[in-house]
Amino acid sequence: MFIKQYPKIFLKKKTRLPKLFKQEEKREPTEGTEELQPQQPDDSHNIAIHVKKARGGPTLYEPKKFEEKLVEFLDILKKLPIYRTLREHRTVWKMLKTIPDLTSQLTDEHLKTLSRSVISETWVKGSTVVGNDGFYIILKGSARPQTKAYKDLIDENESTSSFIPQSFQGFVSNEDFKNILAEMHTPSCDPMLRQWSTFGTLEVTAQTESDTKEYSVITEEDCEILKIPAKDYVRLKSENIKLENKEKMKLIHKCPYYEEWPTLSICELVALIKWKKFPPGYVIVESGKIISFVAYINSGYCNIYRNIVGLMKLQPKKVKKNQKLVCMGKLNEKESFGEISVLLQVPFTCTIVTGKEVEMAIIEDKDLFELDPVTKQLMLHTAKPTFGHLKDEDVKNVYLEREQKKEWKNFKDKTIKNSLYYNGIIPGFGKWDHCWTSIPRNLKDTLISY
Repeated sequence: MFIKQYPKIFLKKKTRLPKLFKQEEKREPTEGTEELQPQQPDDSHNIAIHVKKARGGPTLYEPKKFEEKLVEFLDILKKLPIYRTLREHRTVWKMLKTIPDLTSQLTDEHLKTLSRSVISETWVKGSTVVGNDGFYIILKGSARPQTKAYKDLIDENESTSSFIPQSFQGFVSNEDFKNILAEMHTPSCDPMLRQWSTFGTLEVTAQTESDTKEYSVITEEDCEILKIPAKDYVRLKSENIKLENKEKMKLIHKCPYYEEWPTLSICELVALIKWKKFPPGYVIVESGKIISFVAYINSGYCNIYRNIVGLMKLQPKKVKKNQKLVCMGKLNEKESFGEISVLLQVPFTCTIVTGKEVEMAIIEDKDLFELDPVTKQLMLHTAKPTFGHLKDEDVKNVYLEREQKKEWKNFKDKTIKNSLYYNGIIPGFGKWDHCWTSIPRNLKDTLISY
């Protein structure tokens, strides 16, 4: 009796059954009660709502129409940039992203930076607006250009100034957009600049009479015009160039051959550098050829191969000579190659192939030849041939060692397979069909004993 009662003194784990969810039946209202409706906010004391209803305008809870968004956009632009909030800066940036003349020639990051300094100018009817000091967008009103065509804000290609942004279709409702189309629809020969038309340039131009006339317009009515100052874009470009040159100088200075170079000589190389990317498995230079540039690896790595003539068995008593590539090492990040081959016009003794996507800073041979003699001699003095220490005997030894390892592996695999088959074990069939992530210890000991 004691033995039977003894297990009851221990706490038992309670079994938890899965929870059953009951669908609550919807109560039908009785005849004497009315179904409760969701409460709307009490606006009985909000005078703004009553004024808008009296004037036929939308309430506070309706989505903003395009005209309201434009009014809000103009109010933001009338503020000085330093007094705008983060939300207002973001609103200006989103509006500028809908203008194709800006998005087609400026990156999103540059446009976001420039949107923080744009301003709005008010011009009365008959005023002459000279657009050679910035890029202008007509927000209200119309103007007539003094010339028939304008240049792009950056490039020298001609482009039509009057247009409707395509991305406004997602920004405005369909009804509003049709009204805007009806108001702005003009023949293609009409040179009139209307709402959302652009003129001017972001490049600083000379103050000549021809350039002034080329970028000038005359307002046909009172206009609100957005201006992106050209000096802000020039300052943005110069800052980007400084950051890029700093990155190039840091890359060259970390390469082994250039650690003791003076800063002045490195600056001469920085001015000639261009960025370039290569996909995985791309042959940069083959053995026996002269490379056309000097490269500095910023990211990724390259494999170094040497050619060797090997023997391939065709039949038990016949062999065939075959040229093979033997991997002798790698070129990793912050390493350079090609200096000796370009300056001395010496063919490469190895083949360089990218291991994965590689980003390099390169200097083309035509630019390298234009360097001053002192810099070229300094480069010849510090640089060395890529894997120039390797001899044919070293390549043969590496090739023979790898071939022996390959033959030994094939021999082991064949021997193990025959031994298993002799004992009636065929891996992958019947009860020997296993998916092991690692070999069990007892099987591993058995294979070692064979």
